[in-house]
Amino acid sequence: MSNITAVPVTQAPVTRSLEELNYLFDHLSQNIDNFYQLTFGIMILLLTMGFAFIEAGAVRSKNTHNILLKNYLDGFVSGISYWCIGYAFAYGEGNRFIGWHGFASAYVEDKLMSNFFYQLMFASTSCTIVSGALAERCDFLAYLIYSFFLTAFVYPLCSRWGWSQYGAFYQGLNIEIENGQTVHIKYEDFGGSGVVHLVGGTTAFFGALILGPRIGRFHKETGTCIPIRGHSVPLAALGAFVLVFGFLAFNAASQGHLSHPGDGDAINMAVFNTIISASMGAFTSLFAHKIGLFGHHWSMLSVINGAFVGMVAICGGCNSMKPWGAVIVGFVGALIMNIIEVTLQKWQIDDPLNAVGVHFGGGSWGALSVAFVKYPTGILMAWDKRSGYMLAWQLAGICSYFIWTAGMMSLLYLTLKYFGLFRVPPEIEMKGLDIPKHGEPAYPLEAYGHGYYEKVLAVLENGQLAQTEQGFESGVFVKDEGPYEHPEVKVMGIHKIHSVPSMIELDSINKFKAVKNPEDIERIKRSISSASLPSIAPPSPTSPIVKKSSGNKWGPARILAEEGYTNKAMDYSEGNGKADIERTAL
Repeated sequence: MSNITAVPVTQAPVTRSLEELNYLFDHLSQNIDNFYQLTFGIMILLLTMGFAFIEAGAVRSKNTHNILLKNYLDGFVSGISYWCIGYAFAYGEGNRFIGWHGFASAYVEDKLMSNFFYQLMFASTSCTIVSGALAERCDFLAYLIYSFFLTAFVYPLCSRWGWSQYGAFYQGLNIEIENGQTVHIKYEDFGGSGVVHLVGGTTAFFGALILGPRIGRFHKETGTCIPIRGHSVPLAALGAFVLVFGFLAFNAASQGHLSHPGDGDAINMAVFNTIISASMGAFTSLFAHKIGLFGHHWSMLSVINGAFVGMVAICGGCNSMKPWGAVIVGFVGALIMNIIEVTLQKWQIDDPLNAVGVHFGGGSWGALSVAFVKYPTGILMAWDKRSGYMLAWQLAGICSYFIWTAGMMSLLYLTLKYFGLFRVPPEIEMKGLDIPKHGEPAYPLEAYGHGYYEKVLAVLENGQLAQTEQGFESGVFVKDEGPYEHPEVKVMGIHKIHSVPSMIELDSINKFKAVKNPEDIERIKRSISSASLPSIAPPSPTSPIVKKSSGNKWGPARILAEEGYTNKAMDYSEGNGKADIERTAL
């Protein structure tokens, strides 16, 4: 046993002064807040990853490289623009409209760099929203220009008004309501329904409007909206899973600090309300697409966007409402999103990802919903002058963000369009952006390795595959047969066949074509394996001549018939326990 005896706390010598302890505690609090902002800021990067996979899955394979590169660069373009210009406009010293201190992080204290990084991730998110709406036809140089402008100038001013201590909407007003009572009313947007998503959604809407729809999206004579399918639902689903994780971090990070009283409670409610609103949005969109409001199927993509709009809408007040309020927010947000999608199609505005419905619709409703369901001062609970003024202040913020973003971004888009920099030429759009613009297709044909390439050779009339370009076969434009663009599927569509023959069947055809000696023909006939039988039931041994029928699935009988050979009989004879199939060709 040790001989050391415990000394009562009251008798322990005081080795640190109270002033020193306060000093250490202040620095510990600052370090905790820095770690909190850095950790959740890094996790928000997964939000960008989710965006990337959803957008990649929602576009055609010939544009996958292009959309992934744009999403990957969002953080880096923002890193330069926001560091050089944006942060100073947003949080630097200045007036209620704009800041002018801290360009290129000059004179920004080291302890504030965690907040700098955290705000940079939000700026990057506003940029990421836009690429989906302009997918498959926007020029890459235009992307670089509008992304830089958005994160350097447009978004920073919106975030200043709503989030900076100097901002007009953040400072708010003191308003006298009843019996001389004065209340402070300000714009509330905890996670950025208005500041981030409304701004990004407005940018996406005017970009899609000015850029125009993809070739073939709308039928000119009838105005019919023609579906252009993305190439990979699994990629989109993977992005959706990652997006939920990133969004939970996005809203949890919006508290901004962890060392103040009540921080834990606010973060708890923010995360819980986010998943509740996402759940309600997903189910609302799912059933709305099943019961006939917006479709008749259990749609995976509708669930993804429904959950997404629920998370976007709840950003505005996820820290200050009860879970039943999150249910209302998610339900209404999903309906608004689907209504906007249908409306854009009627207006012939092409938005491949429905970014306008999710971010503009969800962001507007989310900022507005704070006035209705904030607990306990929202309209649904209080119904007084204070809640009315809160609604007016939220509307003022929404309208200001919309007008500012619409004006600035439309001016930029029109300038790009005037100089021919906004949209790629039609021939490049039809071929896909990956090869002409980047020289790196996401799915190079020579790297497939699926074994079907050789089968395509025999389907073509000349026996060999001509030069292949994405979107074209043998110099003739081929209609997209579906979400997948494998060359064999296109060839099957051209020749109106239902399946690709096996190699043994093709080998049999080539041998019959090449051999002229009757004895060799008999030998080849006997070498055809039973594995190449047609999928239809074989005739009996006494069956009459097998006639050529267009209803047969692809098999040796069908192939030989189309090549000019007719099966006279099928003689079955037992030999060594196996059926020896003998075909006689005319």
